[in-house]
Amino acid sequence: MSQPPSREKRPSGAAPIIAGSIIVGAMLGCAGIGFALGSLAGLAVLLGLVGLFVGLVLGFALVYARFRDL
Repeated sequence: MSQPPSREKRPSGAAPIIAGSIIVGAMLGCAGIGFALGSLAGLAVLLGLVGLFVGLVLGFALVYARFRDL
């Protein structure tokens, strides 16, 4: 007798696209917030770059939280 198909979670083909979108979105969002706050303080480019790197770390943390079960 054959066994019924396994019900394991398998990543869909869109998983890498979703993960990349989360990282890029977090980077752009944090960079925009940093740039906006920096514009008020006269340090727009510096705080925009800091926000970019904060967004990178945040993006990886969000991707890890979203896909850790795979």
